[in-house]
Amino acid sequence: MARTKLSKTEKVRNLFTKGNSVTWKSLRNTFDLKSPAAMVGKLRNEGMMIYENRTSAGVSYRVGTPSKAVIAAGQTALFGAQGYSA
Repeated sequence: MARTKLSKTEKVRNLFTKGNSVTWKSLRNTFDLKSPAAMVGKLRNEGMMIYENRTSAGVSYRVGTPSKAVIAAGQTALFGAQGYSA
């Protein structure tokens, strides 16, 4: 039986779920992405909470848990102001 080949999106998603920080440069070179930021945006749209850290050394990304304020903003956007507070 042959193994199914993972897409670039699945490979990057698996890398993020390991919990380590991932640099922009490693996404660009390891996975041959033309735009690592576009891939991160795609994963964010799929529901992953990916944070961006900008330093003098470059940009890195990590997966985290959303704050109460982010959850409240999302609920307000979906259901309107129903008394949610941060």
